[in-house]
Amino acid sequence: MKSARLLSIVLLLQTRGRVPAAELAERLEVSARTVYRDVEALSAAGVPVYAERGRHGGIALLPGFRTDVTGMTTDEARALFILAAQGAHSALGLDDALRSALRKVMAALPAPHRPAAELTGRRILVDPDKWAPRPSSAAAPDGGPSGRSPAVDLDVLHSAVFTDLRLRLRYRHSGETRPRTYTVDPYGLVAKAGTWYLVADRRGRPQLFRADRVVSAALTEVPVRRRAGVELAAVWQQLRRQVEDRPAEVRVTARIRRERLDLAVRILGGALTGPPRTGGGDGAGDGDEAGGGVRDGSGSGAGEGAREEPGGWATLDLAYPVLPAVRQLLQFGDSLEVLAPPEARRVMAEAAAALTAVYAADTPSA
Repeated sequence: MKSARLLSIVLLLQTRGRVPAAELAERLEVSARTVYRDVEALSAAGVPVYAERGRHGGIALLPGFRTDVTGMTTDEARALFILAAQGAHSALGLDDALRSALRKVMAALPAPHRPAAELTGRRILVDPDKWAPRPSSAAAPDGGPSGRSPAVDLDVLHSAVFTDLRLRLRYRHSGETRPRTYTVDPYGLVAKAGTWYLVADRRGRPQLFRADRVVSAALTEVPVRRRAGVELAAVWQQLRRQVEDRPAEVRVTARIRRERLDLAVRILGGALTGPPRTGGGDGAGDGDEAGGGVRDGSGSGAGEGAREEPGGWATLDLAYPVLPAVRQLLQFGDSLEVLAPPEARRVMAEAAAALTAVYAADTPSA
């Protein structure tokens, strides 16, 4: 709408001062001619706007024309500009509305608060979405959500991203007992589904550091060395794709009793590669007869008969990043059987034997 575009022009000019017509046209997705017509309309409406021609010309407002948000503190302004990751607004078709709203707020802020608000929008990002569903062993980088509080005070990491100094970390990776020491160039902090991450470059390459695995952190006296033109949001999107797009290397076929199917779908949702395949039986045949034709030499249930398990069983197709991750299926006990591949059956058998050995001493003798 033209009225919205006119308001956007005024707000951009209040924020930026003199702006070339070509830049306004690009931001508003209109032609330069349309921008000049809008400027004439604003001038006719009493807005003190003017255009200067020449190499350093542009469109500007007369000094002193603006409105302020009174009573707003620096912290309140910063709180408004914590950057939300794309996703929710895109799904609702509100990306343009969000950008317009932030422009309006920025333009209305008192000048002393603008730098802090702008910097916060570049240094803090909140991504409320859960990680793309994956097997529990690979649900999130460095071990997935654990619910633990950060080992180091977040204020230290917070200070690092705002002071533009390099940060020295002692960091414990998942599965390791001793921390490693790194010197990193922080871009900012990301709150992902309740877990805080430090996004930083290490030796010029982006990396995620879970805050609850940072044993200690200290600011150095060395200025940060971020890659030119790279911002937090872009680095986060790159790292997020690396986590969520990891290929699943192990394909597993299993069968599960119908009465446990709903529970399995809830728990294994991230590992499932498709909907469960259920037969049209009436409950008969759930037992050795139901699985006898599946555990023959093929081990994979290939053929038409494998597409629909008769009786009380359903077939599941799953994918895991590594073979040991199939041990996740042990929680279903004898209600689930891995059918293929043979290596996955072997992992399950070894894990079950180890459990039996652990509890053998508690088994009453005959």
